[in-house]
Amino acid sequence: MDQAFFDLLVERLPELQPGLTLDDDAQRYAAFYGIDFSAQAEQHLGLVQVDEYSVAVQVWLPRHARGSLIILHGYYDHMGLYQHLIGWALSQNLAVMAFDLPGHGLSSGARASIDCFLSYQRVLDEVLLRAASWALPAPWHLLGQSTGGAIIIDKLLHGPLPGELGQTILMAPLIRPRQWAVSQFSLKLLGGFVQQLGRRYTANSSDQAFLDFIRKEDPLQPLVLPVAWVQALERWIPRIEQAPGSTHRPLIVQGQMDRTVDWQHNINVLQQKFSDPQVFYLPQARHHLANEVQVHRKAYLDWLAERLR
Repeated sequence: MDQAFFDLLVERLPELQPGLTLDDDAQRYAAFYGIDFSAQAEQHLGLVQVDEYSVAVQVWLPRHARGSLIILHGYYDHMGLYQHLIGWALSQNLAVMAFDLPGHGLSSGARASIDCFLSYQRVLDEVLLRAASWALPAPWHLLGQSTGGAIIIDKLLHGPLPGELGQTILMAPLIRPRQWAVSQFSLKLLGGFVQQLGRRYTANSSDQAFLDFIRKEDPLQPLVLPVAWVQALERWIPRIEQAPGSTHRPLIVQGQMDRTVDWQHNINVLQQKFSDPQVFYLPQARHHLANEVQVHRKAYLDWLAERLR
C-alpha cells in the first residue's frame, strides 16, 4: 500500500456523519493498520473542517457502550497506529473516537508541522463538539500519548472542559522533550535559515516489530522535523509551566526508560499543577506506550481498567 492510495482515500473521504460506514478503500486502510473492528462496532471515518485543516476522524460505536474513550495520538503518529488501545477500549465496552492531528495521517496540513499549539486546542474543541452531536456515550475519557497528552494538559489547565468529562489519561506526556536546553541552543544556531531537518528514528518502544513497521512499511510516517513545530513547542512550554493549578486528578502512565521526553521534569510539573495525580510507573518501558510490548501494555491497561470502572 503506497502513498498514492492514501492520497486517493483522503480525496474521496466524505464529511464525518452518522450512517456512513466504511467503503472499500476505507476498509482496506483499516485492515492494513489492524483497526478494522467493524465486526464488534459500527465504524465510521470522515473529515471535519477546523480552520484551514481537514481533520480525519474515526468512530467505533459498540452496542450499549458504558462510556467513551477519545484518543489523541503522539507526534509523528496517526490513529492507525493505535490498534491496541482501540481494541482494549472496545473490550471494556467503551465507544472510541480518534482523529489525526493536522499534518499527520489522513489530515491535511504541512507534514508534522504546526504554527501554534493552540491550533491543536481548536481541533480538540471541534472533535468534542462532534462527540456531543453524535451523542457519544458519557463519560468521555480522554487519553493522550506524548503530544496528545500535552494537548489534554492544556485543555485541563485552560478549559473549557466538557460536562461529560470522565478520566483523563496521560501516557508519557510531553511538556519538555529530553535535552530541551540543547534543542533550544540548536534552534538559535540555525538562525532561521533552515526550515526543516531530516527525521531521526529512535528506539522508542521495546517492540521491534513496531519499530520496523514505522521505519519501513508505514506510508503515513513523516520524514522531516520542521523547525516551525519546535518553535511552536518553545512558545507553548511557558504557557503550561506558568499556568495556574487545577483540582483535576489525571491518571499518568510513564515508562522509566523513556528517552524522548524529560519525564522526571514533566512529572514534577504535573504534580505541582494538578491535585494529587495518580502516576503508574513502568520501570522497563520506553516512550511509545501505546505500542510497547504486550507485557508492559497489559500492566498499565489493567491498572487503567480498574480506574475506569
